[in-house]
Amino acid sequence: MIKNRLSTVMGNKRMKPQEIVTLTGISRKTIYNIYNDKTKGIEFDTLDKLCFALECTPNDLFRYIPDEK
Repeated sequence: MIKNRLSTVMGNKRMKPQEIVTLTGISRKTIYNIYNDKTKGIEFDTLDKLCFALECTPNDLFRYIPDEK
């Protein structure tokens, strides 16, 4: 399973969703959906903008957690 860590990264940097919207041009709804883990995927362009705004890598935003069998 892939775990979305956008809210954690933003919290560590003390950034609010509106700041990300302003820095990236990504819609408020898209940021809300990613932040609240209500999306099934993310476009590379969106990921690129998030990484630029948060000065991080995709590895910082997502974690792989193996499913327990």
